[in-house]
Amino acid sequence: MEYTIKKLGQMAGISTRTLRYYDETGLLKPARINTSGYRIYGAREVDTLQQIMFYRELGVGLSTIKEIISSPDFDSVAALEAHRRELIGRRETLDTLIANVEKTISAKRGGKTMNDREKFEGFKQKLIDDNNKKYGKEIREKYGAEAVKASEKKLKSLTPEQYERLSALEKEVLKTLKTAMEEGDPSDETAQKAADLHRQWLSFYWDGYTKEAHAGLAQMYVSDERFAAYYNRVGPGAAEFLRDAILIYTK
Repeated sequence: MEYTIKKLGQMAGISTRTLRYYDETGLLKPARINTSGYRIYGAREVDTLQQIMFYRELGVGLSTIKEIISSPDFDSVAALEAHRRELIGRRETLDTLIANVEKTISAKRGGKTMNDREKFEGFKQKLIDDNNKKYGKEIREKYGAEAVKASEKKLKSLTPEQYERLSALEKEVLKTLKTAMEEGDPSDETAQKAADLHRQWLSFYWDGYTKEAHAGLAQMYVSDERFAAYYNRVGPGAAEFLRDAILIYTK
């Protein structure tokens, strides 16, 4: 079956403007242009759009999606299986959160009391899933699957107090980094405090801290646009500034 750009957009729940952009960038070309000048999409394009939307849902950038689906080695069945695993993982996280909420409601109504660890299980699992979604591939390539597995195990074992400290440290790193950037010297006391706070934050994730690994991660913050975007919320060049501070700190 064939679809005009309007009908395809309505069926997929996206705008015709988005589909035109996909065409202009070469991400999704129509099967043909009819005599009236309208873009016409066939079954192959529908399948490709489905893959694009799956990847977008997983947070993958358009340029990366284009590289993936245009690769000669791209296997649509394998990709669908990977999507399925990701969705099952999300469902398990949601199930954990739902169970957590239900237990809390029951406890508030006088039922079985939740212990402190149970109250945070769903949130810790969501943190793990979010990290995997955003950075899982790169982290596994850099540090290995076993190191990532050990990190996830350590995160799951955090006490409520440790989990609270982890959350506070993340905010404290960004706040101190912003102040350090205003002072302008990655070697000064405030910048080195930001680097030390970052080391403390990492220690909640890493099974074992090393200066070499810390320095390597700091470089990744600059070379990977997603890491850079996270820190550059503080201000333009924040990822580079933090990297420089960490490189000084680890020496």
